[in-house]
Amino acid sequence: MQINQINQIKQTHSFSALHFNHQALLLINVWDAASAAIMAQHGATAIATSSASLAWSNGYADGGQLPTALFLQSIQNILRVIDLPLSVDIEDGFSDSPQQVADLVADLVDMGVAGINIEDGRFSPRLLSKKLQAIRKRLGKTPLFINARADVYLQTRVDEDSRMVETIQRAQHYLAHGADGIFVPGLVNSHEITQIAQSIQAPLNIMLSSEQDCVAHFIDAGAKR
Repeated sequence: MQINQINQIKQTHSFSALHFNHQALLLINVWDAASAAIMAQHGATAIATSSASLAWSNGYADGGQLPTALFLQSIQNILRVIDLPLSVDIEDGFSDSPQQVADLVADLVDMGVAGINIEDGRFSPRLLSKKLQAIRKRLGKTPLFINARADVYLQTRVDEDSRMVETIQRAQHYLAHGADGIFVPGLVNSHEITQIAQSIQAPLNIMLSSEQDCVAHFIDAGAKR
């Protein structure tokens, strides 16, 4: 086993463990090597990218517009300046093909990435499940923390009264097909956070804006990341 493979496995195990500590994992999104280095110097336990910030920093719009080669180079630049687990937002995997998505994820793992976010977005939950299966098959025994994003609240794809039930159903489906955690951007209701967290029995990731500074409130409700 090569040194970079050993390091990737160690970083992935370390990153996964952060989701099960008594304290929630707080991740600030970075967009380039400089911002990643600054976060590392200020005590971050792990680093994450967001698709929007990474695309904008390279002069592209969010939503699959960033060329794959430039995307990979940007991730490599970040990895070069940090010695912390890195989780990468890959949007929908930049492809409708589960195999192509799996190949992209394999490239990221080879580079040393410890985790990814992958979303269902405007596509069917079934397609994301197929992508998750393809990723796990492609990686084999190589570990990777996969955070599956359910765009039910942020994208308002379903009626308000059905959002929590739909999110739980998607989350359980994604976990059954290879996800390790669930990301629900737009979810801020503490009661719903508790209900979803208890129903999925997996780390629940929510997204906070700079105005939402009551982190402890969301942690008490059941958010782990």
